[in-house]
Amino acid sequence: MRFLPQQEPLPDIRQGAVLGHPIGHSQSPAMHNAAYTVLGAPFAYTAYDLQVPQLAAFLDQVRTDGTWYGLSVTMPLKNAAVDLMDTLTPVAAALGAVNTIVITTDDAGHSHLLGDNTDVAGIFNSLRHAGLGERPRAAILGGGGTAVSAIAALAHLHAVEITVFVRNFAKAAGILEVAATLGAAVVLESFDGAAAKLAGYDVVISTLPPRGADGLAAEFATAGEAVAGALLLDVAYDPWPSALGQAWEGAGGTVVAGIEMLLYQGVEQVKLFSVAGGFGELDTAQVGDVINVMCDAIGVHRRDSHEQNMAG
Repeated sequence: MRFLPQQEPLPDIRQGAVLGHPIGHSQSPAMHNAAYTVLGAPFAYTAYDLQVPQLAAFLDQVRTDGTWYGLSVTMPLKNAAVDLMDTLTPVAAALGAVNTIVITTDDAGHSHLLGDNTDVAGIFNSLRHAGLGERPRAAILGGGGTAVSAIAALAHLHAVEITVFVRNFAKAAGILEVAATLGAAVVLESFDGAAAKLAGYDVVISTLPPRGADGLAAEFATAGEAVAGALLLDVAYDPWPSALGQAWEGAGGTVVAGIEMLLYQGVEQVKLFSVAGGFGELDTAQVGDVINVMCDAIGVHRRDSHEQNMAG
């Protein structure tokens, strides 16, 4: 099965895309294309709906085409992508999860795939933007590829406690290994009854897929736990507001939309892809322009110079 278009791309245009399933809701194409337009970079960026069994064949076609600068990788492909890379950055290797594939092609037309992870920066900067301080007590909902990125971001914030609520302890065993590598103390808890256990945390990060926390939201709404002053980052941004976000706000908490994480991890991807695609390293002014047009593309407010420096 061929995934990529049969027609030849324009010779001066480099290709990029986001991969995942489902992918129709993704705002990454609008965000990335806005960035490349303001930069004047000859890059095009689209989306492909892929599940894990299809990923290897797709990447083989990318290698053959030789016109690609990079790929964004979302659920459920982040862990599967690790074994399909030529090399991994230290952060991607430590986490066992790839959300960014940086593609370079040599003069002989051979493509090299570097697996990276900008989710850590995306989570970290979205929490900082929301005003979360250091040494928080933190909880994470879900045990997939985004959860390990959340652990790394919380480690950068010197979290004093990280509890990960999972449905399957056996599948989540790798989380403890990653946490040990990062020097983070993590405790696994059962997802059953999690709604009644979330009070008292400074921040809760839901890494569940869209609507994956709807059942928890219903339990939370009836549990009546007070979370005044606590942050919830729900990485799933469509549909929005999420049921969990509404329940959290109803109990007195503050919600950080997953679109903020999308923005900040996307900024890091644009910087990486610009170099890989031959456009060059972005300067401070260009990064500022990129952030603002990406904000416009996804419907969030522009960042001031202080926030731009934080993201950079």
